[in-house]
Amino acid sequence: MELLTDPAAWAGLLTLVVLEIVLGIDNLIFIAILAEKLPPHQRDRARVIGLSLALLMRLALLSVVSWLVTLTAPLFSVWGKPFSGRDLILLGGGLFLLYKATTELHERLEGVVHTQRTQVAYAGFGVVVAQIVVLDAVFSLDAVITAVGMVDELPVMMAAVVISIAVMLLASRPLTRFVNAHPTVVMLCLSFLLMIGLSLVAEGLGFHLPKGYLYAAIGFSILIEFFNQWARRNQARQQATQPLRERTAETVLRLLGSRLHGQPQPGGDGQQASLAQAPAFAPEERQMVGGVLSLADRTVRTIMTPRGDISWADVEEDGGQLRAQLLATPHSLFPICRGSLDEVLGVARVKDLLGAVTQHGRLDAQAGYVRAPLYLPASTSVMRAIDILRHARGQLALVTDEYGQVQGVVTPIDVLEAIAGEFPDEDESLEIQAQGEGLWHVAGSADLHQLERLLDTQGLLSEDDSYSSVAGYLLAEFGHLPGVGQTVRHDGIEFRILEADEQRIGLVAVRRLSADELAHSPLQGAADRG
Repeated sequence: MELLTDPAAWAGLLTLVVLEIVLGIDNLIFIAILAEKLPPHQRDRARVIGLSLALLMRLALLSVVSWLVTLTAPLFSVWGKPFSGRDLILLGGGLFLLYKATTELHERLEGVVHTQRTQVAYAGFGVVVAQIVVLDAVFSLDAVITAVGMVDELPVMMAAVVISIAVMLLASRPLTRFVNAHPTVVMLCLSFLLMIGLSLVAEGLGFHLPKGYLYAAIGFSILIEFFNQWARRNQARQQATQPLRERTAETVLRLLGSRLHGQPQPGGDGQQASLAQAPAFAPEERQMVGGVLSLADRTVRTIMTPRGDISWADVEEDGGQLRAQLLATPHSLFPICRGSLDEVLGVARVKDLLGAVTQHGRLDAQAGYVRAPLYLPASTSVMRAIDILRHARGQLALVTDEYGQVQGVVTPIDVLEAIAGEFPDEDESLEIQAQGEGLWHVAGSADLHQLERLLDTQGLLSEDDSYSSVAGYLLAEFGHLPGVGQTVRHDGIEFRILEADEQRIGLVAVRRLSADELAHSPLQGAADRG
């Protein structure tokens, strides 16, 4: 009863509990690593058994305090260096920790990967428990010797050991879960065990290493790992604000080998490294996958054939001219209009129009071969347009603006071109033509999405969807209609105007700049309007 009313005994108990927990953390971490080798349903039992054995071992050692004192007496000498029972235990335990930590590191970093097995191979329960017993023996001796040196009363020592083991038993499961969920923490813990094993070997050989240095190194490493985990959690939280579809698209493109914005272009020595790590997918395949992933973010205005390129038939035109026009066109569907595209009467097949012109010498907007026109607002998403065209039975759709004026037409071919690139008609040529290594001639009306995928870059597209062609991008960059020879640079790519008139940009030379040009560019990474 005197101990319960003695403040010194309570102070010694509290101090000893803290020290016992600190000394037991190493034991707890290694038990967590060993328990991971067992099947999930056996891990909790192994932890409980391991810590229970540690409690029983420490209580047994405390009950023979007089024997512990004799462990410090020299047993024999080697080359003038005396060895006691405590030295032998510390030396053997340190070597055991060095061996186990090294083998665990090897297994996790360079272990054999079993690709043919469908089940994970677990260690035997008895083997793991035996290793925990050996580990408990080493750490129990150190903890008990610390208790003997701190407190004189045996009940206080035993109470401190029981309390510390109970605290570690409660903390073992969340600590094990945290350690197993973070591979870097496992590596850090194994590094701690290497340090502890080295210190035990040094103690067993008679070289005293101040524990303060050891704990300072461990504490500093834990602090750095805490900041790393904090930064990773903040990064994951920030990424969670990014739309799931966008994160998925970036992940898929990264797996396909696409260069994300901000990564350097291959060149020089980096080109050899790029060849050594060439992606498994061809550039055409990556571009097609990128086209599919970007469809949901696009509107029909970005894939339509613009108004100026629409072929249409005028019911008021002479039959001979209509026949010549229909025979010369490669298209199979024609909008039927009266005077202009602003007055659309319907849509018809060219073969039906030819038959009507041949038989009657004119077109009849009320005839059965003329279908009602299908209209889509320019803001309609491509995915919605695909669904509408699927039920349109081969009919084209007219794209209108907010005032109802026709801005273009959309067909299934336009959707396919948005995914796989251009499919020019007989009277058309490719809008993007390669002229050599890193050089292309691009029409002003070329699809900016396709060019961005071809160049493997980002930042060309409008954030507010105000333009979708190369000419639209250049007009936005210059702020006015540029003249022939003017240039603008973006992400290591130069755009030079080759053809332009008073109304629009006709042809642009797109060139990937070399490493030397980028190094000597005064406005590297910014627009250069020469």
